[in-house]
Amino acid sequence: MLFLRQPGLRRGIEAMIDLKYSLIIEATSDPTFFGFYSPDLEGFTGVGHSIEDCLYKAKWGMEEHLALLADQKMPIPDANRNPTVVVQNEAELAPAA
Repeated sequence: MLFLRQPGLRRGIEAMIDLKYSLIIEATSDPTFFGFYSPDLEGFTGVGHSIEDCLYKAKWGMEEHLALLADQKMPIPDANRNPTVVVQNEAELAPAA
């Protein structure tokens, strides 16, 4: 379980983020578009319109991703004992040679 301190919350109160796997959220050059993925779940990616939207979509998307892996009888990774959420700028791609 992760905890997120939000500026609008009273001092000492934290919002709980219930994720079983780590999550990377990347800001893009478009301020209304964020991408996200989990380094713990191969093939799991998504998009959102805010950090909060990404967290919400990731929580439910991870559950759906795990159900799909189970349906296809593919291995399910162990939950991360210390999952993290990282918000960073999108990495710039190198120009094509």
